[in-house]
Formats: sequence, structure tokens, C-alpha cells
Amino acid sequence: MLKGKTPLIVALGLGLIAGVIAYSAVKKKENDVRKGWNLVPVVVAAIDISEGTVVTMEMVSQRSIPEQFVTSSVVKPDSASYIVNQKVLVPLQAGDPLLWSQFETTRAAERLSTKVQKKARAITIETKGSSSVGGWVRPNDHVDIIGTFKDPATGEQVAVTLLQNVIVLATGKITGTTNINLVPDSQRDYSNVSLLVIPEEAEILVLAQDLGALTLSLRNEDDIDVLEERGRATINTLLSGERTKVLQAKRFNTIQVIKGAAAADVRAAVPGE
Repeated sequence: MLKGKTPLIVALGLGLIAGVIAYSAVKKKENDVRKGWNLVPVVVAAIDISEGTVVTMEMVSQRSIPEQFVTSSVVKPDSASYIVNQKVLVPLQAGDPLLWSQFETTRAAERLSTKVQKKARAITIETKGSSSVGGWVRPNDHVDIIGTFKDPATGEQVAVTLLQNVIVLATGKITGTTNINLVPDSQRDYSNVSLLVIPEEAEILVLAQDLGALTLSLRNEDDIDVLEERGRATINTLLSGERTKVLQAKRFNTIQVIKGAAAADVRAAVPGE
């Protein structure tokens, strides 16, 4: 039999060993849980923020959290400027990650008139996906506008380039300065575009939209050239193929297709190259 302090020492030793084993098991479990987590920075409240407060840069900071908990609803550091001077809809505590849904949308405060240059006009035309380059037209893009009508003199369908190098001010309710993160997914699609034109061009578009269909042709933003003779296609030019042959040669001289290992690189030909 153990005598004196020996039983106490043994008990303490066994307890210490049990504690070390338990601690090791907990740390192993913690490491297993954390294994594979990639920490990413997000924007959080630096202080408690009450509902209705207009957020300033001093009120926010950033903190890293596991990537698996970061969704598109969370504000990232590179988008922090969008929430500055915005009003929060809910109270926040220091350390809370900031979500786009916690802020008022800036769209309500936007005024399209501030984006219209003096002596110019904004006019909206109806579009569908196929008539706006499959929905790829965006604010600040440059487009040509093609109209399809019935020629009153001949009764045949004609397609005419009405306007060239027109700037898109808005697609639906989204402008070039709208924070897309604050716009619900259901409202990002559009069925109309607003264009920047002069008053006389606005008259042309109003009449053209009443007489036929309008289609947008997307330009490179650096391509500002306009053709002196506007394009015009009729059923006769389609069937005869004469204009097609001429345009095909022009296209080959204008657009260079450089085939690479992975994909084709298409670029406009530069005169003299």
C-alpha cells in the first residue's frame, strides 16, 4: 500500500497526464476543423453604429475570416468606398461584418439629368436581349443604332444605320456610377437603354422607334470613327450577294484574326501595318 504523500502525487501526475491528453485532443480537433480554411479580409464595423447613421471611413475596419463564410453579400475591402456616406438600415456592433443589404441603395438618390451634358439630351429606347448585343451593352459603352423599317416607296424591308458612336447613359435603372452590389439580381436585367444624343437625334429616334425596330451595335470604346455614307441593307442586297462580297473584302482588311495556341485573338487592323 502507498503511504504518506505518494497517493496524492500519483493522483496529481495522472490528472496532469489526463489534462495534457485532453488538451492535445482538443487542439487536434481544432486544427482538423481549421485545416483547409483560407482567411480572407472583409469590412467590419470598427465601432458600434446605430440605425440610420451615415457611415464614414473611420467607422469601419477590416478583419480576416474563413473564406467559406464569405458570400457575395459581404462587403470586401476593395468595395469599402461604396458604403462610405451611405446610411445603415440596422444597428451594428463593433466587429460585425458589413453586408450590402444593410445599406440603403444609392439608386434612389441618383439623377440621370446630372449625367446629361449641356445642350445634349437623354432618350430611352426599348431593347431586348438580342437587340442589345445579348445584354452585353453597359453604361458608358459606345454603340451604333440600326433601324429596320418598311420602305414606303418600294414596300420592302430595309435596315439603316441611323446614328453612330452614341454613348449609353443607362441600362434600365443602372448608370455608370451605380454600385451594382446594391442592386438586387432581379433588377440587373434591362429592357431599355438611355442614350446621350442631341435634340435633333432624339427626334429621329422617337420617329424611328414608332416606325420599326431598333438594334444596338456595340463598338470598341476607343473606336470613335464614323462613316460618311451610312449603311443601308435591303432584301435585294441580301439576295444578290453583290454588297456582301464587297463588305467581306472590307471586313478582311479591317479585322485581323490571329490564331494562338488556345484561342483566336481578334483585333482591328491598323492601316500601314
